[in-house]
Amino acid sequence: MLWQHYVLRRGPEIHPTWEMLYESRTVNLLYITGCGFDVRNQVVMKEFVQSLRESSATIGTAKLLLIGFSGYQLDQPLRDQTAINERVMREMFSELGPPISVVFGSSNSADDVSASAAMRQGLEEVLRHLPGATDVVLDVSSLPRVVYLSLLTGILSSLVPAKAAPNALYAQGVTFQILAAEDAALDSKIQSEDPSNDLIYIPGFSGALQAESFQDWPLVWFPVLGEGKASQLEKVMNQVIPSNAEICPVLPHPSRDPRRADRLLEQYREVLFDTRQTPTVNILLAHEGHPFETYRQLLGAMIRYQKSMSIMGGCRLVVTPLASKLITIGAGLACFEMQPTDRAASYRVAIPYVEPTRYVASVQDMKRSRPEIAALILTGHAYDEGTSTSQA
Repeated sequence: MLWQHYVLRRGPEIHPTWEMLYESRTVNLLYITGCGFDVRNQVVMKEFVQSLRESSATIGTAKLLLIGFSGYQLDQPLRDQTAINERVMREMFSELGPPISVVFGSSNSADDVSASAAMRQGLEEVLRHLPGATDVVLDVSSLPRVVYLSLLTGILSSLVPAKAAPNALYAQGVTFQILAAEDAALDSKIQSEDPSNDLIYIPGFSGALQAESFQDWPLVWFPVLGEGKASQLEKVMNQVIPSNAEICPVLPHPSRDPRRADRLLEQYREVLFDTRQTPTVNILLAHEGHPFETYRQLLGAMIRYQKSMSIMGGCRLVVTPLASKLITIGAGLACFEMQPTDRAASYRVAIPYVEPTRYVASVQDMKRSRPEIAALILTGHAYDEGTSTSQA
């Protein structure tokens, strides 16, 4: 298990951690954030920039990658808020370094580029900025799920190419940090509508469902459930999940709302339990606010299925993330670690997703939100050999 020990900080714990992280060293910073309508990215950037400015670090270089998106339909208030967010973030970061815009989801109109191919192109553009960075920060607060999963797994693949190597998470001293302003109640109020008819695969996680040589392997599906995603789940299920698949729904529990898991069970009862006859004993529970617990629960289940199905020649492990941010990050970590590097391995991992084409949200709800900032340090000096970093 790569993150047997881990670094996770929340709320007031974050600033002392940043102070130690940047103490008396030269920082070449790559800060990646979404140029979307969610105002939570302003909260995160303000806290981070202030902490870095007050630290004893020397800023060598600093680049802000603003990830923009195409293909979404937004009402005018959300378009206006997107423009405000971009302006505010450019101003906040200006004292550190220049902004660079990268657009995900666009394609050359002369070519027929699939959504998955466009996602790979956007990821490749971001990865071109990695060389020379000592610190990479990915703020997922205003990024669509499919984008931050692609960035999370893609950056980890670049920094940790040999997962089985000793001290792999040291990653030559490059610190990779995930920041999230988490408010699961607000996430549940942001409605995603009109799901696309085309599946998107997270780059590097498609072969299990596309390669002909794996189609005879049994399939285990882990839908990570969140509110209002039934139409997206059904499209994934109808397109790539066979009727004989083993289904293991992942529900948020514990949760700030103790009845949240019960309501999700009722919401997905027909599609998962009545239609597909999913046994309730297959349900996995994942802590709503603890991504490393989600990672451990999901990774453990994937390993158990992989071992038990090896007698059948192999298996396909498929994860569809539809939950709030921290649970989704945990699922992404599990998929990254589980994905085999050996082509002869008798299992594969896939992450299919259906992206909505329209988002509906209340700007007032977002501004009233008081999210808790969480920081996950995934690689770097915190994982130097012999260092114990486990922290709940």
